[in-house]
Amino acid sequence: MITIRTLDDLSLSRGARVFYRVDYNVPLDGTRITDATRIEETLPTLRRLRNVGAAVVIASHLGRPKGERKPKYSLEPIRAKLAELLGAEVQWADDCVGDDADAKASALEPGQILLLENLRFHAGEEANDRTFAEQLSMLADYYVNDAFGACHRAHASIDALPRLFDKARIAGGLLLAKEIEFLQKITNVSDRPFVALLGGAKIAGKIEPLEALVKLADTVLVGGGMANTFLAARGVAMGGSLVDNDSIEVAKRITNVMLPVDLIVADDLKEPKTIETVDVSSGLTAGQKAFDIGPKTIAAYDAVLKAARTIFWNGPMGVFENEAFAKGTMAMARSVAEAGGTTVVGGGESVEAVKASGYASRISHISTGGGASLEFISGETLPGVEVLRSESRRQKAEG
Repeated sequence: MITIRTLDDLSLSRGARVFYRVDYNVPLDGTRITDATRIEETLPTLRRLRNVGAAVVIASHLGRPKGERKPKYSLEPIRAKLAELLGAEVQWADDCVGDDADAKASALEPGQILLLENLRFHAGEEANDRTFAEQLSMLADYYVNDAFGACHRAHASIDALPRLFDKARIAGGLLLAKEIEFLQKITNVSDRPFVALLGGAKIAGKIEPLEALVKLADTVLVGGGMANTFLAARGVAMGGSLVDNDSIEVAKRITNVMLPVDLIVADDLKEPKTIETVDVSSGLTAGQKAFDIGPKTIAAYDAVLKAARTIFWNGPMGVFENEAFAKGTMAMARSVAEAGGTTVVGGGESVEAVKASGYASRISHISTGGGASLEFISGETLPGVEVLRSESRRQKAEG
């Protein structure tokens, strides 16, 4: 079991400055936030820090500006949303390091909040640069991490920075602690049957988690573009469907999965002229592309999920953003919500899908990190979690 240092382990006095690393890498339509889940999930930690009189310096990344200042990746639109949700003023620094950030952080009064500009505007963030981390460390006396979605990255604000603080001054926030608690229910599952529901576009990047889940789960259900690749590996003609050809050999190797028996296909995604249901046994013609799982597959997967006691879901069953191809994903959201036991939805598009379905409140835990949750389940070491591990528990595990 992994045990990290938490807020309960910090001795925070009134006026203490806390560097609070969050994951506000939220989806944007221009400057409009289309899903504020990652912001909302940090509110309990923020409220607790403010209640003890801490001054909070918030830092996050957004998108992939690759070390350059790019306006479309500015965190400024997030400042307004955070202030609205928190019901408090959120001050703004136009950079995450330098004189302006230093001055504004130093001037914070107890309970006040400062949001820094995008960490990834500096190449030192993704390079895990110690000098950049040292600049960040000057902004606060304590370090708290709730950026689970970035914990699998050895970046400066995730890995190098907390190592610059005394161990007694670093901790995971309430969100990070909750993520680890629920994901360990998956990795140490005892309440069975355990069913994993996996979708999304590709197998690439998910090979180790896939292999781990095949060993952990009683049943692995596969949909979405990922299913296309598995079906192609089994000799099914997939027409013009998205197939991850680089992962065909992996798909041949991983045999213990349940695949769609029918698919919703069309000639085009944006302006389909024909939409029909095709049995997998018949295969797809050259002009057909699979965009969702079919009704027989929905019924079969629903039966498996309804009997489950533990469920982990990562990835949609089709192109759910298009209403014509959303039935499979929405049906799975309902099946997962109506299942008994522990249900965990693992980040990314899965969160958007379950929120769109209206069943989010009936899920045990919705993870804020897609890639991070998959790596955690596969047994990979997450740098952002490892640096926060309780020393006594770590020594016991290593001993």
